[in-house]
Amino acid sequence: MSDDRIRLDFDGHVATITVARPDKLNAFDIDMLKALSAACDEVEANREIRVAILTGEGKAFSAGGDIKAWGAMAPNEFGHEWVRFGHRVFERLATLRIPVIAALNGHTLGGGLELAAAADIRLAERGIKIGLPETSLGMVPGWSGTQRLVRRFGAQIVRRMVLGGEMFSGEEALALGLVDHVVEQGVALVAARDYASRVAKRGPAALEIAKMMIASANHEDNGTAVEALGSILAAKTGDLREGVAAFAGKREPQFKGEW
Repeated sequence: MSDDRIRLDFDGHVATITVARPDKLNAFDIDMLKALSAACDEVEANREIRVAILTGEGKAFSAGGDIKAWGAMAPNEFGHEWVRFGHRVFERLATLRIPVIAALNGHTLGGGLELAAAADIRLAERGIKIGLPETSLGMVPGWSGTQRLVRRFGAQIVRRMVLGGEMFSGEEALALGLVDHVVEQGVALVAARDYASRVAKRGPAALEIAKMMIASANHEDNGTAVEALGSILAAKTGDLREGVAAFAGKREPQFKGEW
């Protein structure tokens, strides 16, 4: 890994990605975003991994983007090198082939909530705070807070956080559908590992395909899901084997339509 503030650990079929900058409430800078992207690539390439856990170190899951990392950027630099790059990294996480479980061990704010929303399942500790405070700084959510969060949680909940500045506890977030389970303080990671062990026992191919199908139904990443599933199906056909053999033998293929 290029940055030790993003830790990646493997244990059997489970990968754990830890945002480890507790002195800054796990706020991100550019190098951490790059390291998170690299961690996603490493997880994706490891075919033994069937589920990933995402969590933070210390008292916060993540406070989002470090103001010192972006506050002095020129507008073009801010838009392209910070917002668009962070958006691509979080999209990389959201589209991992495996299920991702976010263990919200502490406050989950701004980009931290956008990070959590990229996961498939969210487990939150009871005493945490969840919100999108960007407009109090004169800015808007930039890592899909007004896009993925609306699709996954509904526009009105996002309005309350972005326009009204509302913060929610773990229990309130559960009632609103922002998180899937609430656990006691200090046990989010343990609970996530238990949940991950259940997921890892399911068929890995079925998990990957089902994740793409659900994302497509929710109007997320439609083109990739359709083409990936179609390509996998085509790759398993007798026609593809015949087409490749014919190409190698410099002859006309004799397709039979075998699925």
